[in-house]
Amino acid sequence: MTEFRTQSRRTGARARGASRRLSRPRPDRWISIQVELVEGRGERCWPRPGRIFAAATVHSFAQLATAIDDAFARWDRSHLHEFTLGDGTRVGTIDPELDDDDSIVDEQNLSLARLNPGEQFIYVFDFGDDWAHLCTVGGSPIDPVETVGLVPDRPLAYFGWGAIPDQYGRAWSADDGDTSLPPDPGLRDLPALRPDWGPGRRS
Repeated sequence: MTEFRTQSRRTGARARGASRRLSRPRPDRWISIQVELVEGRGERCWPRPGRIFAAATVHSFAQLATAIDDAFARWDRSHLHEFTLGDGTRVGTIDPELDDDDSIVDEQNLSLARLNPGEQFIYVFDFGDDWAHLCTVGGSPIDPVETVGLVPDRPLAYFGWGAIPDQYGRAWSADDGDTSLPPDPGLRDLPALRPDWGPGRRS
């Protein structure tokens, strides 16, 4: 299984004294998790946009869900979400007043130490629009300072690719699905905060 790493920040991290920080032992283990958006709102994504996260095994699945939703631009968090692990284990939000299904493991109480190198699992956000993601654990541990340039206090995306679709398929702020796309004003509708912005911009 591929080990997910990038070279982009290693030089800068070491320039900030990473060698000293790397010498200190850490009680937690750090892993990389690649997350690819496969489909949503009845459409498949190709190429699949993706993000790679650095996460400590002491972090919870709830923290990973928040990191994924941040990285994939989910601005309306009022929807349910759930992980399904390779062995069929379901991990999600538990509401004692609403849920009587004891087959779901509380995401707040399950840590990422549950995952194995190379393991693949699914994350679904919004059961209606069904944004489905394939998650793949890297093949070997990572050092967060060397890989990310710091030690984050929660799972953090450090590499990615592809365009993230809008959660509701909107292309502009007033897009209601029926209104025609407004004409492109160029840059003339912008405040004159740059030389080529504003009504008097050079053509």
